Amino acid sequence: MNYTYILRCGDGSLYTGWTNDLEKRLAAHNAGRGGRYTRSRLPVELAYYESFDTKNEAMRREAAIKKLTRQEKEKLIKGIR
Repeated sequence: MNYTYILRCGDGSLYTGWTNDLEKRLAAHNAGRGGRYTRSRLPVELAYYESFDTKNEAMRREAAIKKLTRQEKEKLIKGIR
C-alpha cells in the first residue's frame, strides 16, 4: 500500500508527502530524519492521509495536493468538499 499524507508541523504549517510505510515515515519525520522542511518544525502530527495501490498514484495525488491553497488543504483535512 502507498500513502499520500499531510502533516501538521509544530509551527502550524502543513507538509505533504508520500510513502509506502506511513508509521515508519511519521516516526522518521519526528526523529528529524523525514525531510528538511519538517526537521526545523517539530513535532509533526499526521493530519490526513489517503491510500493507493501504486506508488505512481500516491505521487500524483501528492503533486495535486501541493497545488492546493492552504484553505483547500484545511478543507480536505476536515473532510469538507
